[in-house]
Amino acid sequence: MKSSLKAGISLALGFATLLGTFISAEAPASAQNWAARHPRRTEVRRRDNNINRRINNNRGNLDGHYGQLKAEDRGIQRQSRAEARANGGHLTRGEQRQLNHEENRVNNQIQRDH
Repeated sequence: MKSSLKAGISLALGFATLLGTFISAEAPASAQNWAARHPRRTEVRRRDNNINRRINNNRGNLDGHYGQLKAEDRGIQRQSRAEARANGGHLTRGEQRQLNHEENRVNNQIQRDH
C-alpha cells in the first residue's frame, strides 16, 4: 500500500511539473506574429523608422547633435520593445501616446537643427 501511494504521489508531482512547464511556455508563433504586427506597435515602429532615416539623412546638418539624437532614438526603440514585452507583445494606448510624445520631441529637435 505504501509503495502505490508513493507511486501515485510521484506521478501527480510529475504531471503537475509537466503541466506547469506547458502553461508557462511561450505563446504560439501565430500569437507572437500578431503581437508584433499590432496596429499601435506598427505605428510606433513606422514613426521610429522615419525618425531614424531623417537623422541619418541629415547627419552633417544637425549642429553636432547626431550622436545625441541617435541615442534618444535607440532609447525610444528600447522602451517600445520593453513595454511590448511586458504586455504580451503589444502596446497600450497610454504607452503609444507616451512613445509618440517622445518621437515628436526628437522630430522637433531634428527640425530645429536642420
